Amino acid sequence: MTATFRMDPSILDEHVPARSPWSAIIRAGDTLTITDLEGNQAVDCILYNAHDTAERYSAPETIAAQRNAYLTAGSVLRANTGAPLMTVTFDNCGRHDTLGGACSQESNTLRYGHHTKHQHACVENFLIEGAKWGLGKRDLVSNINWFMNVPVDPDGTLGIVDGISGAGKQVALRAERDTLVLISNCPQINNPCNGFNPTPVRMTVTSPA
Repeated sequence: MTATFRMDPSILDEHVPARSPWSAIIRAGDTLTITDLEGNQAVDCILYNAHDTAERYSAPETIAAQRNAYLTAGSVLRANTGAPLMTVTFDNCGRHDTLGGACSQESNTLRYGHHTKHQHACVENFLIEGAKWGLGKRDLVSNINWFMNVPVDPDGTLGIVDGISGAGKQVALRAERDTLVLISNCPQINNPCNGFNPTPVRMTVTSPA
């Protein structure tokens, strides 16, 4: 199937290679569109107020305000102060995870065995990219997993299963204030979140017409 992209005046258009980090400041009113180019690729994401990084994305504030653990069109991504950072304005995937967290070398070792300790992971991507903005390990918080399928069973158990995304699926985020966006194009190969085959994604930033 040929991917169909939203056509808007673009001020930034970049491909993020498989397993790689990315970051940018999205100015208030501009929109970041994330495109899953080949399908079934998880994109880990943390947001910060670009002018005061102590104000940063909060999963509890976001979930409590919308009374839903999943994100989709209309979801407001809130900071630890309760203030809105970004709003999901477009989503043709259906839902996105707030609970699964980011993989790390430590969690890989615990879940999949010591032979995986050398494998690069999302926490390492966040640390590499965050360092460009003066952020360290203490600045990492629970993240969003765009396109990742984490069902919650009736007993509260979380699963990480095959994604519900596909080639060309997109989610668009409008910045409500200048927002620093950190991305890890997830390198995980030990569970189905990336179909065991990490692939590139596309980042497009557009301004209002």
